[in-house]
Amino acid sequence: MPSFKQRLASIDVFRALTMFLMIFVNDLWTLTNIPQWLEHTQAAEDGMGLADTVFPAFLFIVGLSIPFAIGNRWSKGASQTSILGHILVRTLALLAMGFFHVNLENYNNQAALLPKGIWEILLTTSYFLIWLDYAPSLSKQKKRLLQGSGILLLLFLAITYKGSENGETVWLKPHWWGILGLIGWSYLLSALIFLYGKGKLPVLAGSLIFFTVFNIAAKAGWLQVLEPVRPYIWITGDGSSPSLTIAGIITAVVYAQFAEKGKYNTCFMVLLLMGVLMLAGGFAIRPLAGISKIRATPSWVMICTGISILVFVALVWLIDRKNKKQGFAIIKPAGTSTLTAYLLPYIFYPLFQLAGLGLPALLLAGGVGIVKSLAFALLIILLTGLLEKRRIRLKV
Repeated sequence: MPSFKQRLASIDVFRALTMFLMIFVNDLWTLTNIPQWLEHTQAAEDGMGLADTVFPAFLFIVGLSIPFAIGNRWSKGASQTSILGHILVRTLALLAMGFFHVNLENYNNQAALLPKGIWEILLTTSYFLIWLDYAPSLSKQKKRLLQGSGILLLLFLAITYKGSENGETVWLKPHWWGILGLIGWSYLLSALIFLYGKGKLPVLAGSLIFFTVFNIAAKAGWLQVLEPVRPYIWITGDGSSPSLTIAGIITAVVYAQFAEKGKYNTCFMVLLLMGVLMLAGGFAIRPLAGISKIRATPSWVMICTGISILVFVALVWLIDRKNKKQGFAIIKPAGTSTLTAYLLPYIFYPLFQLAGLGLPALLLAGGVGIVKSLAFALLIILLTGLLEKRRIRLKV
């Protein structure tokens, strides 16, 4: 097995590009009269737009990063138990943030103590207090005080939360796990498989086959007998999310094995073949349930996996082999402080609304609106970079 000591700049660039697109497509809700191919395809439709490729790409990148993160810890002599502890802590952080974010969708302004905008800003603030990448020079006492303040704030927000469901007032509940929660569950499953499977390709390939078959079986209706346990024990996304993450791990392992021997041309050919086969398989299985992100169909999973592999190959060639990373320097913070970039809009949007500000209609429609959303995504990333220089970034 390769050592995974080499850090790939292409993964950071891939992550940065994906986060840029995520912020961009998440801002499309503010626009009207834009091309349908930019947006999410409706659940009943067979197809996908640009927005439907962003989240799976991020899950794939989570997988790409796992072998290098765990491999680095192995190289430093870390025990399996200590690595497991790191995985569990990281997972709990993602699940907690995802859980609270999901409940934002059902916030009841009339019944709750705080206006939604205030609650949302305080929620994001609590995340920063708890999971900030505190400087080593900061005393343990001050760090614990700040983190404790964040935990108390989070508890206060939980106690004062009021939601609405079917006309009734409800408390916090896992309607679904949200983007961060789905990432958390997929990371947990995939990281554990890599950790205890020692990064062996047969184990990883077997896991990918299992999750893929589970996804197919769920969409084909073969798992109806398991419906009674579904609310309590289930594989997130019907197996779709971990499939994408495991595919990222396999891609990283294959690359590392060839790269360590200097066989880059062979590596690119193998990965290109993997990407093409995934695309072909995705379209071949399309009749089963169609292509749909919202329904997490096997066809969507395989097509997005194929796209992600091909993009990774292109970026490795461009960034790591041709050393063209400077061309992406402007969006670099989105790849190194990704969670910060993702959360900043949760401060910006409510502040904008609480202040009663609005943009001219010209900036909210058509091509001009698209430019506005692109500019917004870039602005968030530039702000992330400024905060990063002052060590204000989240780390889980």
